[in-house]
Amino acid sequence: MARKKTSQLFHEYFGEWIELYKVGAIRSVTLKKYYMSKQRIMELAPDLQVHDLTRKTYQKLLNDYALTHEKQTTMDFHHQLKGAILDAIEEGMIEQDPTRKVIIKGKMPKEKKPKFLNQFEVQALLKQLNLTDEINWDWFIFLIVKTGMRFSEALALTPDDFDFTNQKITIEKTWDYKSSKGGFQPTKNKSSERKVQLDWQTAMHFSGLIKHLPNEKPIFVKGRVFNSTVNNRLQSLCSKAGISNITIHGLRHTHASLLLFAGVSIASVARRLGHSSMSTTQETYLHIIRELENQDNDKIMRHLSALM
Repeated sequence: MARKKTSQLFHEYFGEWIELYKVGAIRSVTLKKYYMSKQRIMELAPDLQVHDLTRKTYQKLLNDYALTHEKQTTMDFHHQLKGAILDAIEEGMIEQDPTRKVIIKGKMPKEKKPKFLNQFEVQALLKQLNLTDEINWDWFIFLIVKTGMRFSEALALTPDDFDFTNQKITIEKTWDYKSSKGGFQPTKNKSSERKVQLDWQTAMHFSGLIKHLPNEKPIFVKGRVFNSTVNNRLQSLCSKAGISNITIHGLRHTHASLLLFAGVSIASVARRLGHSSMSTTQETYLHIIRELENQDNDKIMRHLSALM
């Protein structure tokens, strides 16, 4: 196929490609990442034209990006750009695939924070919570520990979502906390829509806390919500408890790990977390699953030895 000679800048083509293929097809939070990638192209290669995309020019673009980003982030950047580039090849704007045999680099990752707390650390954290007679962020943290909900899912909870007769919470929406306007949004995916069982103590607490609140309004949102506000409160509580600092998302991992160590099946944990498949759960908690497998092997050997 003869190449279409064009002087179109790559960042312009990428922007048009986003508008054509991504707007209205992906969640707004993901769409923002594509627009951020377009901005990075404008900063790093403002004069790069589509027909000048070669393995060399594309590798240089990635290398420049990798100077200020970790390897995984550079990989994500590459995957976004590659989708547009492959379409440009099909359109005859580029003769050969410049992304072939690309090398992904990146700066050294930051020291990883603990992903989850153990049972004793959770108990120490819960003792530090200031659980008042009115809803506050400590009650929010308490609920995440008890349910493993995502941050945006918990923010979107209204009194109507609580079924105290059956001790369940219905999760079918999220709260757009990244926007200054806020507002309800769909869940991450269809499998994220679910009902989460509550223990009777948690159900009893929240029954009293929300009984006089408006049925259709979020119980935790009183204005603009920032992720950092809740995480700062959590870190303060962790420090008082003398345990490792952890994030709100880390409490979701904590919830899942406690269930797995308690012998709950991967399938049940996946449903409770709203994962799209069990493979997601297995990949996320592989280290825990392997540890449990080692414990199972010890049990198997002891059982077989007893048959003698």
